[in-house]
Amino acid sequence: MGISGRALASIATLGGLAILTGCGTAAASTWRAPGTRVDGGGTTVTVTSPADGSTGASTASEIAFTASHAAGTSVTLTAADGTAVAGAMRADGTSWVPATQLTYGATYTATVSATGTGKPDTRKVTFTTMARPGNLVEVSTPLGDDQVYGVGMPIVVRFGADVPAAQRANVERRLFITSELAQEGSWYWFSGTEVHYRPRAYWQEGTRLAVRLATGGLSFGGNAYGADDVTIHASIGDKVVMTTDNATKTMTVTRHDQVVKTIPVSLGKQSHPSSSGNMVVMTKAQSELFVSTEPGDAYRATVYWTQRLTWGGEYIHAAPWSVGDQGRRNVSHGCTNMSNENAQWLWGITHVGDPVVVTGTEAHLDWGNGWTDWDRSWDSYLKGSALPHPAGPAATQPGTGPSASPSPSA
Repeated sequence: MGISGRALASIATLGGLAILTGCGTAAASTWRAPGTRVDGGGTTVTVTSPADGSTGASTASEIAFTASHAAGTSVTLTAADGTAVAGAMRADGTSWVPATQLTYGATYTATVSATGTGKPDTRKVTFTTMARPGNLVEVSTPLGDDQVYGVGMPIVVRFGADVPAAQRANVERRLFITSELAQEGSWYWFSGTEVHYRPRAYWQEGTRLAVRLATGGLSFGGNAYGADDVTIHASIGDKVVMTTDNATKTMTVTRHDQVVKTIPVSLGKQSHPSSSGNMVVMTKAQSELFVSTEPGDAYRATVYWTQRLTWGGEYIHAAPWSVGDQGRRNVSHGCTNMSNENAQWLWGITHVGDPVVVTGTEAHLDWGNGWTDWDRSWDSYLKGSALPHPAGPAATQPGTGPSASPSPSA
């Protein structure tokens, strides 16, 4: 898995709705004990966290500081052997984020310098990280490194244990998405074990994504901590959208917003209606074994060119047995049936994450039955974040917004 933040050549960085800006090399200046004020009330720096001389610091620690009367600041972090740790500032300037998880039981020195109209000021703090905890929670994503996804692909993050509501804001701040082709986006907590990120509108074609789940050593509450950082690089492919209308029993396939094919389909029969709503392709397979043990309607069959839409078992797939019904009537168990030829063609041009819109059926899609992120308005989606969404220009954060700054791990 891959990275995260915002930057370089118009890359947008958003970490839990927080953009990150670049970091510099500490300027040479006279060392002063923490808390010492520069004579004359000039530029001053105060490092607020970690505390100087502290032990047991998290390996997800950030260097938090304030700088008054400062025209510019720089931060460096070095290990006890002098090795420099890469990193970058958050956009609000409140903290500097290391590009990788710090080492357990290791000592580091952070140097923060500021320049202004008066004399420059520098602060140094030395701290030691905690011993490796015993209760480590795995963090994962179904995204694969260097893979290509559809324009509707949500960034799905799963936790091996429940993240308490009181800790979700802290966790969300450590989930960084860098989008090259800047686009606004936000996180949504479906539960304590799963949070998703989606842009305000579909991803732009050709977008490059860098994902860094910077949870290694992060407190999840109680004695639980994130096991590791997870990093992923991925990209967004051609815009392919599949729109199925129950009234006409057809699927209209567009590519780059141009209609490329209209396919006759058969949807779910009255006893097993297909879901209307906004879905995305979740998985693809050339063949799968479908099994139903429903009394009076049991079956066991190998089905080809499958594309999963819901956890409940709705798929797009080849159904040569219903070709005579396709375009005329609904006979499936909730899936979208099409001919083998059409299913194979469609399977060949789609990616996981391509949007699928179904209209006019007897049932509406249940929220959370699949990757349903696009089945709510943007304003409604924002309410699922544990952090307030930035207003005005700052709203170009979570997955969007112009920024010319490197991510913490860039």
